[in-house]
Amino acid sequence: MAEVAQNRIVITVLGKNRPGIVAAVSRVLGEEGIDIRDITQSIIEEIFTMTMIADMGAASTSFSELQERLSAVGQEIGVDVQIQREDVFNFMYRL
Repeated sequence: MAEVAQNRIVITVLGKNRPGIVAAVSRVLGEEGIDIRDITQSIIEEIFTMTMIADMGAASTSFSELQERLSAVGQEIGVDVQIQREDVFNFMYRL
């Protein structure tokens, strides 16, 4: 199970709501062979927020390359896209 956890990432997206945000982020993940394991999104007034848990076990790219690609897509569509390894995320937000 530890190997699976190493491959998991947390993706967060924040910005002004507009059509195509989920599609743009999902397209990048699909092109790189990254499996979306869970997704949640909400819109409060015009603020869009989304969190994804994804598995990079079969990815055709590195973590840093994915980070750069998602950041570039976020800039294109006007949102902030951040990724973290799940173990780092869990360590940072432990209670």
